[in-house]
Amino acid sequence: MFPRLILIAFLAGLAVSAHAQVAVTANPSHADMLRSADPKLAANKKLVYDFWREVLEARHVELAEKYVIADYVQHNPNIPTGRQAMVDFFAGKPPKEIAPAVARPLVAISADGDLVTLAFVQQGTDPKDPGKKYTTIWFDMFRVANGQIVEHWDSAAKN
Repeated sequence: MFPRLILIAFLAGLAVSAHAQVAVTANPSHADMLRSADPKLAANKKLVYDFWREVLEARHVELAEKYVIADYVQHNPNIPTGRQAMVDFFAGKPPKEIAPAVARPLVAISADGDLVTLAFVQQGTDPKDPGKKYTTIWFDMFRVANGQIVEHWDSAAKN
């Protein structure tokens, strides 16, 4: 009887570990993610990447006009539509040096037609065990037209 219990416990442990999450990890090769056989897709990815790096991460909101049209459509429920509203939202902190690469842990950059999606590692606290962390993905998607960002979606919830 005892060996059978050990076997059952062992198999139950395997079943639990087989369902454990594999952590989401960043892709360190941003240059590879920015490449595309289609020059337009490569240009769209680079535009969004540079916007993220220069305007959002480095807070150089004075560069927003270079990347975003004035009547830019915003789908994040916490930020009003329009370039100026986006600038105002991100203008609260002083600018810092523009880094050569996006700092947030980037998993993928994909482009399909006029849409570019950035996928980032997002870490959260396990609601069932606040002492534990888990990883998931955060998505930001942009629509590009005529060399500028015209629309944005992300996975933000209203706060």
